[in-house]
Amino acid sequence: MIVGVLLAGGASRRMGEPKAFARSRGQSFLVRGVRALWSACDRVVVVLGSGADAVQERASAEFGALVERGLLAPDLSAGPRGRTGDLEVHFAVNRQWRQGMFRSARHGLASALAFRPRGVLLHPVDHPLVRDETVQALGSMLIEALASFGGRAAARFPYALVPRHRGERGHPVALSAALAGEIAADGRARDLSDAIRRHARLVGYLDVADRGVLVNRNSPARRR
Repeated sequence: MIVGVLLAGGASRRMGEPKAFARSRGQSFLVRGVRALWSACDRVVVVLGSGADAVQERASAEFGALVERGLLAPDLSAGPRGRTGDLEVHFAVNRQWRQGMFRSARHGLASALAFRPRGVLLHPVDHPLVRDETVQALGSMLIEALASFGGRAAARFPYALVPRHRGERGHPVALSAALAGEIAADGRARDLSDAIRRHARLVGYLDVADRGVLVNRNSPARRR
C-alpha cells in the first residue's frame, strides 16, 4: 500500500487566498491534488495549516457535491491493482505551518506512516496539472523497486523516486517508508531536497512527458 500526502498548509500570500481554494478546470487545487493521488493511493493525507478549519469545511463540501453527482465513480474504478473500492481522505493540521513547507512535509509523512504503508507519494497542492498516469507510474515503479530489494531489506531501504521532465526534477516525489520515516524525524535539514540527499541510499528518476510535474501555480496571474 502507498499513502498519498498533499501539502496544503501555507498562507498563500502571493495567491491572495489559500492555494487549496484556487481552481483549475472546474475543481479546487486541493480536490484535484487528492484525486490525482487517488490514482495510485487508496488513502490521502491532506496537511493543513493556515485557515485549516475553513479549508477542511470547503473541501468536504466539494467532495460531497462530487459524490452526489456521481463524478467520483472513475476514481473508484481506476487506480492500483488490489484496490478495495474504498477511497479515503484524512486531514492533518500542522500547527507549526509558519515554519515552512518542509515542516508540513514532515508532519504529513509522520501521519501517513501511521497507516504502515510500503511507501508515500508526497505532493504540493500548487502543482495541479500533474497527470493521473504520471502518479500511477510513480506508484507502480516505487513498488517494483522495493520488490527488487527483496524481503525485509525492502522495508528498511531508504529510497526516493523523482519525476523528471526534460532534465528538470518535479513533483510528486515517491519515498519508501524507511526514507519517509528518516525525513519525518529530521529537524535539521533545510528542505525536502536536502533531507533526501542526507538520508536516501538510492535516488531514482522517472523521465516523463508530463510538464505538469514542473508547473508551480502560486500567483493569481497563473492559477487558471
